[in-house]
Amino acid sequence: MPHGTTSTSGTTRPTPRSTARPQHRPAAARTTYGRRPAPRPTGPDPLEQLFTASAEAFDATAELPSFHDLGLPQPLVTALERRGMHAPFAIQARVMPDALAGRDVLGRAQTGSGKTLGFGLPMLTRLAGGTRESRRPRGLVLVPTRELANQVRDALGPLGHALDLRLGVVVGGAPYSRQIEQLRRGVDVLVATPGRLIDLLDRGEVRLDAVEVTVLDEADYMADLGFLPAVTQILDLTPAGTQRLLFSATLDSGVRRLVTAYLRDPAAHAVADATSHVENMEHRAYVVRPHEKLAVLAEIAQRPARTLFFARTKQGAQRLADQLVEAGVPATAIHGDLPQGARQRALGAFAAGRSRVLVATDVAARGIHVDELDLVVHVDPPADHKDYLHRSGRTARAGTAGVVLSILLPGQRRTAAQLFDRAGVEADMRYVAPGDELVRELAESGEPVVVKEEPRRSSGPRRSGPRRPGGRYRGERSDRGERGERSEHRGPRRPRADAA
Repeated sequence: MPHGTTSTSGTTRPTPRSTARPQHRPAAARTTYGRRPAPRPTGPDPLEQLFTASAEAFDATAELPSFHDLGLPQPLVTALERRGMHAPFAIQARVMPDALAGRDVLGRAQTGSGKTLGFGLPMLTRLAGGTRESRRPRGLVLVPTRELANQVRDALGPLGHALDLRLGVVVGGAPYSRQIEQLRRGVDVLVATPGRLIDLLDRGEVRLDAVEVTVLDEADYMADLGFLPAVTQILDLTPAGTQRLLFSATLDSGVRRLVTAYLRDPAAHAVADATSHVENMEHRAYVVRPHEKLAVLAEIAQRPARTLFFARTKQGAQRLADQLVEAGVPATAIHGDLPQGARQRALGAFAAGRSRVLVATDVAARGIHVDELDLVVHVDPPADHKDYLHRSGRTARAGTAGVVLSILLPGQRRTAAQLFDRAGVEADMRYVAPGDELVRELAESGEPVVVKEEPRRSSGPRRSGPRRPGGRYRGERSDRGERGERSEHRGPRRPRADAA
């Protein structure tokens, strides 16, 4: 076993129960969970102990090996160097040896730690030189949202070209025709959201019997969105004994069952525990009067750098974006009520710098991965400390510094203090008003955004036919993943100074 890795040997797996199609996987090899809940463990959690041991064994001061030293093929190393990447991040250096060796992997790392390359580079390496077949991908990456699928494609697609590997993406909210066309041409790695992949399996447009490597990215988020039944159905259609890698920020009951049922003696890797925060992330809390909240937010939003605001509800996110625009700030909103095209345009404008301010809900922001983002503002503090950490993790990525600001009303101080304590962060609370020095400091902070040119729109054919509300075509399952977003169910919007 490689140095510094841990194993889950001896874990009892539940009795197999099949929901699979018999032509894809022998019945004896299928695994899923029984109907009876497993008894709650009375002692220390074995998986958490493995992660803790792995994190403690990690030497942050040790020199990391190069990509070449890790055994990646030279064309891939060259492609990485052309993109300015010469050495792996910590999670990549820890995961890659086991992943390259074909072991199952259970991984946990901080947001922005580079886990996409941690599973992607070994997958590309192991699939290089194989035969591409129509409708039969050899690598599968399951993700919870369209935005994250696009992020994985953008990160791995150019690297796959260096090894003559083709990546495909199938997600809800996009026309079937183009996705079916790419599957028929053949892809080596398929990045998919569960609902759309199930649709394509039902239509017979894709088979999973040739899959050699399967990755579950952000498995805890898929569990939160209720995708685990689809995930287990998909996993049961992949061949038994093939490699599986699972990455999750937490090990709640649904994710734990996935690990037990589908990972064989995995190597567990973590460079931080589930609730740790990034060291170069500064946490602040400003307490404002209700009637001055919008003015403080608008002043901060005037800063020259990108700023990501978090609202608790879809209506709250859209309302704040509209109010900021009325105040002269070029802001856009992203939430579950927006059609897929509008969400992609909003993300693209924010990433390219054409819009410096983005207002998002928790769910919609999961696909936001912008390296040059140094300020996250919690307009509405979340109820759960995990949501606070997930939100905050949009900044201070890849070794950069960032500030996380919570805007509080006087009556929220005690609840916020408890939230910070559970999240393991220290945030000094200060009373502020519009124009105060602390507010001006943030409003003037950050490097001006360099605006990238807007890409030309595709002139390809558009999908025709009846559409359902929300931008979906008839017969299409939704992977929107916004069922976790709250709706205020209010009447017509009224202009209010404290409505942020």
